Amino acid sequence: MLERYNELVEILKKAGIEYYTLDNPTLTDQEYDTLMDEMLKLESEHPDWVRDDSPSKHVGGEVISSFEKIRHRRPMMSIADVFNEDELVEWDKRIRASVGEIEYVCELKIDGLSVNLTYENGTLVQAATRGDGLVGENIIHNVRTIKSIPTSIKSKDTIEIRGEIYMPIKSFEALNEEREKNGEPLFQNPRNAAAGSIRQLDSKIAASRKLDAFFYHVPETKYKTHYESLDYLKENGFVVNPNIEKKKNIKEVLKYIEKWTELRASLPYDIDGIVVKVNDLELQRELGVTAKYPKWVIAYKFPALEVMTKLTDVVFTVGRTGQITPNAVLDPVRIMGSTVKRATLHNMDFIRERDLEIGDVVVVRKAGDVIPEVVRNVPERRENTRIIEKIEACPICGEKLVLSASGIDLLCPNDTCPARNIEALIHFVDRKAMNIIGLGERIIEDFYNMKIVTDFASIYHLDERKDELMELEGFGSKSINKLLANIEESKNNSLERLIFALGIKGVGEKNAKLLAKKYGSLDSLMSVSVEELTAINDIGPILAENITTYFKDEDNLEEIKHLKELGLNMEYMGAVQKVHEEITNKKFVITGTIEKYTRDELKDIIDSYGGVVAESVSKKTDAVIVGENPGSKYDKAVSLGIAIWNQEELARRKDIFDRFE
Repeated sequence: MLERYNELVEILKKAGIEYYTLDNPTLTDQEYDTLMDEMLKLESEHPDWVRDDSPSKHVGGEVISSFEKIRHRRPMMSIADVFNEDELVEWDKRIRASVGEIEYVCELKIDGLSVNLTYENGTLVQAATRGDGLVGENIIHNVRTIKSIPTSIKSKDTIEIRGEIYMPIKSFEALNEEREKNGEPLFQNPRNAAAGSIRQLDSKIAASRKLDAFFYHVPETKYKTHYESLDYLKENGFVVNPNIEKKKNIKEVLKYIEKWTELRASLPYDIDGIVVKVNDLELQRELGVTAKYPKWVIAYKFPALEVMTKLTDVVFTVGRTGQITPNAVLDPVRIMGSTVKRATLHNMDFIRERDLEIGDVVVVRKAGDVIPEVVRNVPERRENTRIIEKIEACPICGEKLVLSASGIDLLCPNDTCPARNIEALIHFVDRKAMNIIGLGERIIEDFYNMKIVTDFASIYHLDERKDELMELEGFGSKSINKLLANIEESKNNSLERLIFALGIKGVGEKNAKLLAKKYGSLDSLMSVSVEELTAINDIGPILAENITTYFKDEDNLEEIKHLKELGLNMEYMGAVQKVHEEITNKKFVITGTIEKYTRDELKDIIDSYGGVVAESVSKKTDAVIVGENPGSKYDKAVSLGIAIWNQEELARRKDIFDRFE
């Protein structure tokens, strides 16, 4: 009987690959269903037989209490966007200037959500969302319900596979039809529906939504080209989009884009652009990455779709820095599959430049298919409109508004304006800041108005008000416990998240990481002078002044003291920067193949000592690290008289490059 069970598993797995991957089924639906019923019966009678790679996992049934956090072995970086052909051509010029003529691979940009699969000894053991790029959530119980995703593969290596989970348009329409019948709110578009489905705690719900996936990336591969790695994916049963093509140059890439811009609507799934990648993996490594994006790939976003609707009102909101923003209230209109009711108008100059009035018919588009914006009015349809008046007082606290230093934006000067406090709290708990899941904008606003949360520290006292929270609508014991656990977990965040969360004017994610890495602790940062901060690359005098001013404010110091007493981590948890006179604050270029080290490993070492690795040689370069087959960068370094560090020179510095010992 066990032998028959194992035989059924293998037959059904093979049939799944033939159906989903090869599009060449050898079993009829009736034959497949009969064999599946036989296998399910055996699993029911012998639960100890059930294999992790059993096709029964696709049916769902596993229920989890919460999502486990997963740290990616390699970061899942974002892809930089371009929005027109000129920007794409400029990107191509930069690539060719760096590495010469190259071949590209063009892929449809599937409008779904990224997933990172991990296989060990041929078995799927982990499936993580992208999260913040470093840490995601384990969604394996739902990923197993997607029939096209193999639960086991031929390769026995520990390997990561990356792709995009999406909801086919047919599944989306069927789901919304069912929800409408049940009186449930409709999903706005397939991407939102897919995201909502994959984050269900009950895998049966995810299974019923009929999700699918395409795979397109193997972070660590033995192959020489990206296109070869796609063949590897196909050989192991992964569905690779059939419309991926190699292109010899940017002209061919532009033709591919033109083709799919026209054919986009005919696809059975949503796409929002085209991804263009350098095919040669060695050249990818040579091009490297920025702090946020790989340099060897770009996403061309389709031109925004424009629609017309009526501007019915303008409301003014107050941001956490006190900036006043006018927002257009629109007759609801669907753009690119989602309903738009509001759009930012930025400032009064923006309104005047576009001659906007309340009651106008306006053209609205989604910039990059995401952010709604008002493009222009339609003057020939103007009737019974009224002028949008500039407000003089804060709409929340009534304080007289002032102009910003630029003379463009209006500001509320009241540091204790409730709206500013609410926005500051929303920013503090944001995914990119302290990442406290369960404290969304609406909940923060409600808690603030009820005086439950009034400052950062009060968030960490919510455990003392559990009984009070239980009385609020929408809060049960389970949801409160989960929220409190998320709050407690946020205390362990690395310092850069806290610095960003504090909302220091002008300090974004990148600078927060820079400051955390350089100073190591919040106490050290708090004592730094304007002069010392200004000496840091990427920190100008205005930002330096903002930082020191923030830490001189008594209220801010009291808040930080309270957070420290509550147990929040105040230390940088990454590698502490070391100092070496030959590397710290020096600029390097790497060229050729270095024995014992990869290019990324060398970059990490130089970065850990406070050095910088650039892509091109200039007079400002301090040294060029040279391996085998160095190319033109070596020649340029010699002509400029720049120091050359070959492998013997690296070995001489074995206190740093210790693999040469």
